[in-house]
Amino acid sequence: MKRKIFVFMMIYLLIAAPFFSQNKYKAEWSSLDTRETPQWWQDAKFGIFIHWGLYSVPAYAPMDQVNEIYQKYSEHYWARLISGNQLFKDFHSKHYGDNFSYTDFAPLFKAEYFNPDEWADLFKKAGAKYVVLTSKHHDGFCLWKSKYSPRWNSVEIGPHRDLLGELSESVRRQELHMGYYYSLLEWEHPLYTKSTINKWTENHMIPQLKELVNNYRPEIIFSDGEWDYDSQVWKSEEFLAWLYNDSPVKNTVVVNDRWGKETRSKNGDYYTTEYDLVHDKKGIGDNANYPWEESRGIGTSYGYNRFETTEHYLTSKQLIDILIDKVSTGGNFLLNIGPDANGLIPVVMQERLLDIGEWLKINGEAIYASQPWHSQYKPKNENLAFTKRDGNLYVIIKKWQKEPIVLQNLKKAEKIELLGYSGTVTSIFKEGTLTIRPPVLTIDELPSVHAWVLKISSFKE
Repeated sequence: MKRKIFVFMMIYLLIAAPFFSQNKYKAEWSSLDTRETPQWWQDAKFGIFIHWGLYSVPAYAPMDQVNEIYQKYSEHYWARLISGNQLFKDFHSKHYGDNFSYTDFAPLFKAEYFNPDEWADLFKKAGAKYVVLTSKHHDGFCLWKSKYSPRWNSVEIGPHRDLLGELSESVRRQELHMGYYYSLLEWEHPLYTKSTINKWTENHMIPQLKELVNNYRPEIIFSDGEWDYDSQVWKSEEFLAWLYNDSPVKNTVVVNDRWGKETRSKNGDYYTTEYDLVHDKKGIGDNANYPWEESRGIGTSYGYNRFETTEHYLTSKQLIDILIDKVSTGGNFLLNIGPDANGLIPVVMQERLLDIGEWLKINGEAIYASQPWHSQYKPKNENLAFTKRDGNLYVIIKKWQKEPIVLQNLKKAEKIELLGYSGTVTSIFKEGTLTIRPPVLTIDELPSVHAWVLKISSFKE
């Protein structure tokens, strides 16, 4: 009897095996885009971006001499030298000499004071739920020991440390999600040419991406540098089919929309904006119908720029307002920091992160796992933002006001409270109109600074 059962099971497995092994997602956008964006990312709302690499050594980009935001990115230092940008050429010649090449920065990128536990602790205190590190920017320098970039990585030159691996371990110990930015292009790699682009993709880029995924298991891949070729040349569909079907992170990984010059705001698990610049505004903003994310630096650059001053940095209030605006219109906010070449996060950046974290300690329930409130009856008031969560409505006040807040056409509104405040909030609900009178508070009675949240429990419209 046992033998018959065994034979039956073997026959069943042989017949059923092809069905079990079929991949769920095909290597084509029409199939890949049916994948649901993992809920953890949609609930997280706030993440930390980190641009850190050889460009952190010169740490230069012009500030008030240029207007275009891309010209202020210090991480594009090498590209500006290659293109002959006069401002960058003059700076480089003055401080390093005409015979000093960009690759000579590698031994100077020492990261000698890099403490991954301190970084991760800061991100946790900031209230972030995920972290995205530049594993490799457009200069091709890797922050891990990649066999596809020998002698051009942080283990074999410069810090002589697996910077990516160390930070990943520390971040995960803080129970935060870890992801990596990865550039599809490299400015000066000998294979990155029109005549050899297929070799580049097949022999370098795709194998290196898989190495990164298999060895470090990111939950986010922030692809970039896709604009030279379409996704077919990059073989993006083939890679993502492997990522979604067979990779060790197939159930949790989230990818952005930068996989070919035609894919932004069209493909991927979420769309991206950058300093509010996007290729296609469809699906972004108050009427968003697709997951999206805004990224920007605290100042004007992603990489560290030592020439930025307080005039170029956003205040804590401005950053909190951006977080509120992005989340209340359906997006996530990925706020960038640029550590210096020694591995230190500038104090002003630390201060901004800690201020955001203090605000989120009190008001985070209006941010995390929330959804925007889309209602034709929503008050047209730039001072107010609205989110929903677990049957509650949150009214976020960006500038404290004494005037009553009036919401109309509601079916139900029960307890009204000011988050972080134990006193009573006066309100009247009559014939579908809710009138809330913010309490009169002295400055030391305000539960938080920068913005405040009114919670309306058991809300129905």
